[in-house]
Amino acid sequence: MSEKVKVTIDGITVEVDNGTTILNAARQIGGDIVPPAMCYYSKLQGSGGKCRTCIVKVTKGSEKDPRPMPKLVASCRTTVMDGMEVLNITSPEVLEARAGVVEILLINHPLDCPVCDQAGECDLQNLGYEHGLQKTRYEFERRTFERIDIGDKIQLHMNRCILCYRCVFTADQITNKRVHGILNRGDHSEISTYIQQAVDNDFSGNVIDVCPVGALTDKTFRFKNRVWFTKPVDAHRDCDHEKCNGKVTLWYKGADVLRVTARKDQFGEVEEFICNTCRFDKKATADWVIEHPTHIDDTSVIASNHYETLKPLHVIQPNEALQAANEIELHKTVKY
Repeated sequence: MSEKVKVTIDGITVEVDNGTTILNAARQIGGDIVPPAMCYYSKLQGSGGKCRTCIVKVTKGSEKDPRPMPKLVASCRTTVMDGMEVLNITSPEVLEARAGVVEILLINHPLDCPVCDQAGECDLQNLGYEHGLQKTRYEFERRTFERIDIGDKIQLHMNRCILCYRCVFTADQITNKRVHGILNRGDHSEISTYIQQAVDNDFSGNVIDVCPVGALTDKTFRFKNRVWFTKPVDAHRDCDHEKCNGKVTLWYKGADVLRVTARKDQFGEVEEFICNTCRFDKKATADWVIEHPTHIDDTSVIASNHYETLKPLHVIQPNEALQAANEIELHKTVKY
């Protein structure tokens, strides 16, 4: 058995395995204590340390060495020590620094939320709401890129990208051959393919699910609907691909399946990656075994239609006298 260590985060002590990062220790506590993470992905080796949104303050290094760490650290890349004490939402310094990080991420990000397919389930949108300024202080011209198709099912909006590297790690670790990556350096860095080469493999669609913003979008779902008008339902099928378990989320609008995505956990991370056949080619209810409505957190705008409840909440309280009067008026109406 692995050695256990104790760490205190915002006054709450938790016991975790030795080698656990501060971020994953906070996830075991749950709630608002969990730092936001735009680049870290527990299913992808080597991810994290890129976006800096998960920074925290270590006020006590350990029992053996109680000195605080001199600077704020990335919780996704810093492992806990026995007796460590960490401040996240209880530290004004952390909140101020996180607001600065969000401001940097939004410097080149366009105001596309009204037309972006990621709206309603966008991590950057949530961060901007919590920590963003009302207007930008950036006075220079923003960098812009042309939208490009990196395959027949995926479109890249580089203007929205925050260079989290998730899609690069996904292609590296779950596909046979990666053909896209980070080109150039500094402010000119961009996600792209070599001479517009198409991203074409059995699991290429998963880069859409791991993207925390709307930089990589599903061309089969583009502009079809807003996610808060759809109803996500868990379903499964016997997939022929040996690496795909066929467990997905179907997004319904009426009787139509508008899109198919991999299932995600409470932290917005994919539980099991799915193949392109399940994602793009199986969009009929008859192709699936329906399980139950997908649980959506109450804080999400997707939960606003109360689709999980058997009896939707009354917007207008029933009035029997008014209903009786309406029946009388209805019978007086001349029908043509």
